[in-house]
Amino acid sequence: MLKSPDALRNSCSIGSNTMECLKLLQESELQFLNNQMVDVYYQKGEMICKQGTFASHVMIIQEGLVKSFLNWNNENLILQIFAPVNVIGLSTLFEGNTVFQHSVQAYMDSKVSLIEISAFKQIMNNNAQFSSRMVSLLAEQGAIINGRFYCLTKKQTYGRLADVIICLANRIYKTQKFPLHLSRKDFAELSGMSVESIARILTKFKSDGLIEINNEFVEILDYDKLNLISQKG
Repeated sequence: MLKSPDALRNSCSIGSNTMECLKLLQESELQFLNNQMVDVYYQKGEMICKQGTFASHVMIIQEGLVKSFLNWNNENLILQIFAPVNVIGLSTLFEGNTVFQHSVQAYMDSKVSLIEISAFKQIMNNNAQFSSRMVSLLAEQGAIINGRFYCLTKKQTYGRLADVIICLANRIYKTQKFPLHLSRKDFAELSGMSVESIARILTKFKSDGLIEINNEFVEILDYDKLNLISQKG
């Protein structure tokens, strides 16, 4: 029997380190990209790109933490979180797609490298392995988004929030105690629920001995139980 992929069982919105693919480039190709690269610094809350605007660059997150999201009627749907070192804007590399399909905003002060799409395409045209890896990464991002829709529509509130906490611990900070860069509103957007519900469930998780949380950090105290809540939804 075929099993559902992990991306369809949890809402972890963070994929693999996409810039591992740079190892597929020749030294001359790396130098070419470096010559086409401009570093831009964004403050917490600043927009990096806006849904529907013309896309002239792909972006590499060098430092910080950002979110990609769709906006509809002043409501945000978080699609993915990008940590260093990841590429944003892969969908703009393909013919007929000249605008950003979603917005990107900094969760915290971030450093982003901009590379002209034409330069990135030139490397893809000349390096088949690199080009194939870009297609794979785009497919992975699609699977992550599908997984988030599955979680938001099929899991209960406790499971959705447990997913987010585990995702941050495993994929972003790689430790069970991590700084609290996200606000309650950010958690609410990621989990598809109200700020009030987030506050209530975090309090419940804390009283049950699953996590410790204050204004500075989150610590997972009972990973197995929290993960069970995440999986069972």
